[in-house]
Amino acid sequence: MVRFYLIALGVIGVAMVIAAYLFSHSNFFAMEYRSEAADAPDRFIPLPTLDKSDYDARLLALAHISTSTLAFTTFASTTATSTSRTVAASSTPRLWPVRTVYPDAGAILPFNRIIAFYGNFYSTGMGVLGEYPEAQVLSMLASTTAEWAAADPSTPVIPAIQYIAVVAQGTAGKEGKYILRMPNSQIDHALDMANQVHGLLFLDVQVGLSTLQYELPRLEEYLRMPNVELAIDPEFSMKFGNPPGTVIGTFDAADVNYAAEYLAGLVDENHLPPKILVVHRFTEAMVTNYQKIRPLPEVEIVMDMDGWGSQEKKMNTYKRVITSEPVQFTGIKLFYKNDLKPPSTGMLTTTQVLSLTPAPIYIQYQ
Repeated sequence: MVRFYLIALGVIGVAMVIAAYLFSHSNFFAMEYRSEAADAPDRFIPLPTLDKSDYDARLLALAHISTSTLAFTTFASTTATSTSRTVAASSTPRLWPVRTVYPDAGAILPFNRIIAFYGNFYSTGMGVLGEYPEAQVLSMLASTTAEWAAADPSTPVIPAIQYIAVVAQGTAGKEGKYILRMPNSQIDHALDMANQVHGLLFLDVQVGLSTLQYELPRLEEYLRMPNVELAIDPEFSMKFGNPPGTVIGTFDAADVNYAAEYLAGLVDENHLPPKILVVHRFTEAMVTNYQKIRPLPEVEIVMDMDGWGSQEKKMNTYKRVITSEPVQFTGIKLFYKNDLKPPSTGMLTTTQVLSLTPAPIYIQYQ
């Protein structure tokens, strides 16, 4: 009897090992089966895939490259890779579009353009979110997204709320980190606003004398949600101990890559669509070693020009720090007030923004 019992245990153990091996190695377990009705037989429904042809065509369109050019043909025939960065070939050197790793299925960019309203509910001077009542903000966001949809009908528009969840401060505070973390109630309010417009929530992080490694895990309960994205602001990353606002801060590629890898982990663990990581900048020194920034299949990276000034100044800054240092996608911030300060004659128009190379796929309003 004892021998029989031991043999039985051995058979069960072998079966468990085989099952574990099949689960981890067999493509069979990567398939997805669903039943469309309770009384209908199950049938195989393939998992979603990325439309790479559409993805490539949209990248080329953002770079203002015609489908009839050699650059289009060359770009379309190259293979995306996560370890190198190539650009379209032509008779004159081009930096765009960038050929990097394809995102996983479900990616938002470049299939959509994001229109984000920025700010903090505690401050009337940090952007529209704190300056106007909620109903007015959402009304303004709706009209602005409609304006962009009309300006580029080929690209659907997604509205977004961009809330500064970690705010740099002029005083050290109890931890000596020169930051103020927003309470969950405020982040919940921002999330509710995003949900009202069926949009995205971007959590903006200004680390002060803290680090991304310390701050991002504190936001994990939100970042694991499918419609919550991340933005990081080098301007307030004070690596050399200066109080925020006294000098312009900086992030290195290693910091950006950490944030991307952190988000990628959340995507994998929670079976999410690809996340978006926005990196603000308006000087070269704000982001060092840009060539080493690595987009991932799980994370799309947007380099956002967030300087203010006249139309000419903003366009020149965009060319200097965004166009000339390609990563993956691009964005621009438009200021309702600061962009109107003399000698400016007005904010950039949708036509002017879309004429930039590459055309920004992410637009933020402060």
